[in-house]
Amino acid sequence: QVQLVESGGGSVQVGGSLRLSCAASGYTYSCMGWFRQAPGKEREGVAAIATAGGSTYYSVSVAGRFTISRDNAKKTLYLQMNSLKPEDTAMYYCAAGNSYCSTYGKYFGHWGQGTQVTVSS
Repeated sequence: QVQLVESGGGSVQVGGSLRLSCAASGYTYSCMGWFRQAPGKEREGVAAIATAGGSTYYSVSVAGRFTISRDNAKKTLYLQMNSLKPEDTAMYYCAAGNSYCSTYGKYFGHWGQGTQVTVSS
């Protein structure tokens, strides 16, 4: 079983940057991703990356601003978030799966506890 622990969240002003980290332990899954959920809204897939090969996938809302990466040796996943907007405010969750790799949440069976990101102006 994999354990996922997110960190790096916080408060930042519009246009600022944050880098989220997800430390994984246990089995190395074939796909890892980031999801977010704001109060009153449904969960949204943000980005995903294949453990082998490094293919990446992004939601339209963050493409060009966010970059997902990973360090396989350290079993750590990252999300570099630039040009942050108020609508990026949400709880961000790290997830892992061993199926089709995409930003579609149904393929992820393991989830972290989340880290809060708040973007204000």
